[in-house]
Amino acid sequence: MKVSLGAQTLAPAPMYIVGTYDGDGRANVMAAAWAGICCSKPPCLTVSLRKATCSYHNILKREAFTVNIPGEDQAAAADYFGLISGRDTDKLADTGLTAVKSDLVDAPYIAEFPLVLECSLFQVHELGLHTMFVGEIKDVKAEESVLGEGKTLDMGRAKPFFFSPGDRLYYRIGEKLGPAFSIGGKYRS
Repeated sequence: MKVSLGAQTLAPAPMYIVGTYDGDGRANVMAAAWAGICCSKPPCLTVSLRKATCSYHNILKREAFTVNIPGEDQAAAADYFGLISGRDTDKLADTGLTAVKSDLVDAPYIAEFPLVLECSLFQVHELGLHTMFVGEIKDVKAEESVLGEGKTLDMGRAKPFFFSPGDRLYYRIGEKLGPAFSIGGKYRS
């Protein structure tokens, strides 16, 4: 039997790190769990941010951002990016990570993270406490070490992780279950 937990944000969320430049061109990063792919043509993703964040204002000014996907071994740095404001400190310097200027959008990405999506601002939607920024993905960059055959992304090598809002913990992504668009075929008549 299912038990009602009320209206809450309990769905697991990927750990995304949003990269932006401020008005002075200083790189800033923040953890953003309210995010995900939202369209395949054009390829787009969303990040939802509160107006109080530096990144919110940076995205509006620069009309660009990156989404950096850390591996499990970078969980502490990713968590730190959500603990303190970029107004107060240089989070990249604090963690020893390196900002790289994107050659496609006006935003930095993190050199040490295995995967980055470079986005130009496509749409903005006010939702309530958060504003949803839709970014058109201009390029995806991946470390060669996380690629499988045919230059496909191998999640087992990238080792992304997700945030569980209910218990406020980070979790590993598990093992492969089977091929998408195929394992459900057993239900076809």
